[in-house]
Amino acid sequence: MKRVLMLCPVPATAAATRFRLQQFVPYLNDVGIAATIRPFLNASELSMLYAPQQPVAMAKMACAALWRRLDDLVTANQCDLVVIQREAALVGPPVIEWAMTRALRVPMVFDFDDAIWEPYVSPTYGRWLPRLVKMPQKTNYTLRVARQVVAGNEHLAAYARRYNANVTIVPTVVNTDIFEPGAKANQVPVIGWIGTHSTAPYLQNLAPALQRLARKHAFVLRVVGGDVAIPGVTTEVRSWSLEREVADFQSLDIGLYPMVDDAWSRGKSGFKAVQYMACGVPVVASPVGSVLGIIDAGQNGYLAKSDDDWVRLLGLLLEDTDHRRRMGAVGRTTAVCDWSLRKFAPVFADVLIRGMA
Repeated sequence: MKRVLMLCPVPATAAATRFRLQQFVPYLNDVGIAATIRPFLNASELSMLYAPQQPVAMAKMACAALWRRLDDLVTANQCDLVVIQREAALVGPPVIEWAMTRALRVPMVFDFDDAIWEPYVSPTYGRWLPRLVKMPQKTNYTLRVARQVVAGNEHLAAYARRYNANVTIVPTVVNTDIFEPGAKANQVPVIGWIGTHSTAPYLQNLAPALQRLARKHAFVLRVVGGDVAIPGVTTEVRSWSLEREVADFQSLDIGLYPMVDDAWSRGKSGFKAVQYMACGVPVVASPVGSVLGIIDAGQNGYLAKSDDDWVRLLGLLLEDTDHRRRMGAVGRTTAVCDWSLRKFAPVFADVLIRGMA
């Protein structure tokens, strides 16, 4: 068995294998690759991350996580390959990347599924704090020192090829044996959004459209992972949970995926849309980034450019239960055939094998 150490930002659980690397582990074991995953944050720290934070608590959390990363250097030295997803540490310069590839000389595969080189303007923390803390410029260094690069879509791959010739596209996929349609018991249709407090402002941007929609149709807005209140709209707010994630998707009648058309969003891999679709939930999304290659408008979902579009398209789905079911079923087929773990696990395994060669 070949030994591979995978460094990722956050943990996953067997109950909800949401995160990119975790999903590939069973298949890798079957083909002779023993993978060990080490997240930067542990489960309790992840829960803290999905709620508004105090600066002192965030600083303590980062220091504890960085200390654990130093232990991973010992493990890396005993492995055949290191896979780094996005970044070895959520804060600071690429010290761990340098130590593993230059000091220890362990071959490395770099995997990323967002435009992490962009100086992201956080809806919550603004422009300068994320830039100072996360140092997005370290992406270019990691691309240069990697033996192989895995990019989540063509937009990301095109950027990676500036620094590395060995780039393979592996979309952010879902395990369609876990993310699958479930029974619903909603007396009133539920329109849902699942995200974090940092992306909640994108949902808030839909407030005028949802208020107009609520004057015409009965529905409940279910918000998971963000504290959004829209006057005039019946809203149910839930905290986000790894263990409840699949059930939250399955509970929805319609899924919302609003974005803004900026450099960061254009690099996104459309993962949320695929999650909705895998669970048989018709999705209405902003026509930004990889969503354009995932949603066939009018067939497996809808694309909404304006408030008028959001009101009209959501109204079509709210008015017709059979239409929701048909579109959800087509979306499910799309997820299984084109965006599933089953399809891309062999591609990912081949990249790791080439990285060890």
